[in-house]
Amino acid sequence: MSTLDSATIEAAAAALHGAETSRQQISPLTLHHPGMDMEDAYAIQSAWVKRKIAGGDPVIGYKIGLTSRVMQRAMKIDEPDFGVLLRSMAFSNGARIRAADFTDPRIEVELAFVLKKRLSGAAVTVEQVLDATDYVVPALELIAARSFRVDPATGYTRTVMDTIADNAANAGIIVGDRRFSPADIDLRWSGAILYRNKVVEETGLAAAVLDHPAHGICWVAKRFAPHGIALEPGQIILSGSFTAPVIVKAGDHFLADYGPLGRIECWFD
Repeated sequence: MSTLDSATIEAAAAALHGAETSRQQISPLTLHHPGMDMEDAYAIQSAWVKRKIAGGDPVIGYKIGLTSRVMQRAMKIDEPDFGVLLRSMAFSNGARIRAADFTDPRIEVELAFVLKKRLSGAAVTVEQVLDATDYVVPALELIAARSFRVDPATGYTRTVMDTIADNAANAGIIVGDRRFSPADIDLRWSGAILYRNKVVEETGLAAAVLDHPAHGICWVAKRFAPHGIALEPGQIILSGSFTAPVIVKAGDHFLADYGPLGRIECWFD
């Protein structure tokens, strides 16, 4: 049940939008609205996304977050969350990216599903997700917290409600070059080694995502079902990270080695 009125929701979305455009983080929203619930958080996210769309930045897909048990425990939540991917967030393999364009940037390692069929309803299965998938492609997610993880003035730590309102902290997606049919690879055993400046920072297997990355796609399809929203052909869906986020600084070079699935590189200037 929503606890915030529409004016407060719009003001919160405007504050997050201002934080992104000014590159200046704001205090966590729950610091000022401690009763904010999940419905409020997604309403703020939706209002923020509408601002982006109105500015000429269309939706290209969705991201699923908090899919691993370790991250759910850390955020004191027992289900994933989602955010919206926008056209401005898409980067190609080998991209050079300005670190200063993002607030508190970090990199996560994922698999992305690109759809060829519509997915909708409250009973979507893994088999239906795989049948609806055109191809799977390695992808890095660039996350950027628009509100402080820990408020410097008060020491207050933001909650999962802040993360959800902040579009699940999504800021970018860097997609690999090689595409695969989900029938041709064992998605649970697909993994990667993430290097920052030639040093291994993280490794992981996609089974960390709810035991199979397609479960993340099922979850978001079911989450949208009561609202009459479907996942559409051509959309890209980030299924969830199977590594911990790695801090990004100007001058960093990242290489994600997915073995037989290829590599992704990016540089931050």
